[in-house]
Amino acid sequence: MTDYKLAAKQLKEERAFLMKENKAIGQSMYGLHTAAIKEGVISSKHKELIALGIAISTQCEGCMLAHIEGLISMGATLEEIAETVDVAILMGGGPAVTYGGKAIAMYKALSA
Repeated sequence: MTDYKLAAKQLKEERAFLMKENKAIGQSMYGLHTAAIKEGVISSKHKELIALGIAISTQCEGCMLAHIEGLISMGATLEEIAETVDVAILMGGGPAVTYGGKAIAMYKALSA
């Protein structure tokens, strides 16, 4: 079984490495994320849920971890994650079933 807490820690270390070694790209990506997720007509939490659904559909485990951590800090519930998985499966088909299951496991591990 995957240790998602360890995986999340490693992901943060890798992002820190990018920020140090290639500041322009790292800062640009951080700025893009901040701008895309900021409160607007659609709440930041809903934007993170959308991003999670896309991450599931595109099978990006690192993206899933990052967005799930953000969602946990925003107070997202397991039910919200599960409904996001439902929509990701609609758009991503069979592979999204596997990654959707991983998303739920990640949420459970990281929110414990």
